[in-house]
Amino acid sequence: MNIVVLLGIVVTLVTGIPVLMQLLKNHPRGLIVLFFAEMWERFSYYGMRGILIFYLTQHLLFDDAVASAQYGSYTSLVYLLPLIGGILADRYLGTRKAVAFGALLLVAGHLTMAYEGRPAQQSLTYAGQTYQIAAQGRADDRVVKVVVDGQAHAFGPAEGGGMRIEGLPAGASLPSVLPEGSYTMTKVVDQRGVNAFFLAVSLIIMGVGFLKPNISTIVGQLYPQGDPRRDSGFTLYYYGINLGAFWASVLCAYLGQHVGWWAGFGLAGVGMAAGFVVFVLGKSLLQGKGEPPDPARLAQPVVGPINREWLIYILALIGVGGVWLLVQHNRLVGVGLLASTIVSLAFIAWFMATKCDKIERERMMLALILIFGSVIFFTLFEQAGTSLNLFAARNVDLGLTERATTFLGLPMGTAAQLTEAGMRPLGGVFWIDTQIAAAQTQSFNAGFILIFAPVLAALWAWLATHNRDPNPTLKFGFGLMQVGLGFLVVVWGAGMAGADYRVPLMLLGLLYLLHTTGELFLSPVGLSEITKLSVAQVGSFMMAVWFLASAIAQYVGGWIAGLAGTETVGGQVLDPAGALATSIEVFNMLGWWGVGVGVAFVALSFLVKHWAHGVNEPQGGAQPEPIAPVLDGERQSVSPAAIRADREA
Repeated sequence: MNIVVLLGIVVTLVTGIPVLMQLLKNHPRGLIVLFFAEMWERFSYYGMRGILIFYLTQHLLFDDAVASAQYGSYTSLVYLLPLIGGILADRYLGTRKAVAFGALLLVAGHLTMAYEGRPAQQSLTYAGQTYQIAAQGRADDRVVKVVVDGQAHAFGPAEGGGMRIEGLPAGASLPSVLPEGSYTMTKVVDQRGVNAFFLAVSLIIMGVGFLKPNISTIVGQLYPQGDPRRDSGFTLYYYGINLGAFWASVLCAYLGQHVGWWAGFGLAGVGMAAGFVVFVLGKSLLQGKGEPPDPARLAQPVVGPINREWLIYILALIGVGGVWLLVQHNRLVGVGLLASTIVSLAFIAWFMATKCDKIERERMMLALILIFGSVIFFTLFEQAGTSLNLFAARNVDLGLTERATTFLGLPMGTAAQLTEAGMRPLGGVFWIDTQIAAAQTQSFNAGFILIFAPVLAALWAWLATHNRDPNPTLKFGFGLMQVGLGFLVVVWGAGMAGADYRVPLMLLGLLYLLHTTGELFLSPVGLSEITKLSVAQVGSFMMAVWFLASAIAQYVGGWIAGLAGTETVGGQVLDPAGALATSIEVFNMLGWWGVGVGVAFVALSFLVKHWAHGVNEPQGGAQPEPIAPVLDGERQSVSPAAIRADREA
């Protein structure tokens, strides 16, 4: 059994049994439906996300920069489309129908991802002769060789640049050293497979747009106003998000690497299908919540026999085609984000100068400061799916043991260690595999949240009841410092790399621990703070700016990840030493930027702490705002109607 699976079972049992008991005992049955539906939805999203960068760089043979940019385009659109889906649900569909439609699109998208097509083929041309590149395995199991005269040979970097081919016999048709510039690499791709990939991510983007902003809204609707169970209900619901993300990173990563891309992506699709089934079968338990605001209007024909509801569905499917075109053009996505940013900032500046009094202006300026901080934080945080994932595969020793041993009578170690020690699996089958798949490191963040979120939540609650809760800008500063320190831990420990240019797994674990605690510092604020600070006239607009900021962070994060890229042949790094040096250089830059901006926020917090003008002070004896720390800023994913309701409450 894979050791991450084993540890995951332990963590799930320890943290999950109390959650299940509360779900069954104290809360509406509809919460169970939403809990499992959203758990499976997040399972599908993070399962696909964990292995996506490897699929791009190894199956489609995109170079690192192109793959990272493509990843950034995809995730930036994932954070933009929910704004449209939330508005459509508010005005026409209702949240239940929007969630169901989004789930169907997600099932279709994830299952389409399971269609691999033929892997891209690469060849080397030297002196007019062409030599095939043979590749086997996925992620950190990838083994690539050059076929010369019918024999496969390993390769590495040549001194001074270029490629050195190992083990060539005398008289081989290819010299053992190919100077830089003396050869060319070409690839042949299965265009049908590429088109299927872009169709799949387009369906997923549109599906997330309908589902993500609306399902959490139904949670709040299950509880009457003032119901004391509401806060704990959200906490349990958020646990489901984190649980789904954790197991997706564990299982989809394992299958994707050891069985096939189709298995990893396919399992993500099965997870989403399970979520859809749970949601549909549990309709009666939702107490009639999430229904359309005006059913009669929704059912009215608007184009011939087509009513308003089906018109929305048809236009959404047509919109998938538009997303399909957009997601393939990273630069076009960037231009759109830049233009939107300039227009948004210009409008906000005009509004503050002409429409706001001193208090409103200071609140709006504080909101902009927090939005800027969130862009910086999530730009660094989102390296997880790109540069950090590739770093784990290329430059991290993913084995947890130095030699084979036993645990409770079971052989324990990597396959190579067991072979070296002459140990056999129990019964020829059972043993504890201490080798982690590269993409399984994505589970560290979600796992740490499952463990530490209750601790941080209790800390914030205790500080709030004693009037010592740090102001939002200070929390942002501490969060930014921690995400920067996470990168610096790896930089400072780079000297521990072995002869294979791999650093200990412990360093990557410490990075994700600091990133997680940093995220838990930001989670009590975020979008909730923006809605409280914004002037009512532009509340929805500022919400759109927050979503825009999240999309910018994803896009810029993809571009920065490209800077950490290195030359590959057949999806395998040509120069591991160079790859380590490049990654460390970029991580050093990111680390000091995070720490520097964090320190600036801490200093700034003492100057602007009064700009909130009391928006965070409990009114009428109300309790401090509940803490809902979740993975990847999921707390921002609520519908416009829910945000307005929270603001008015």
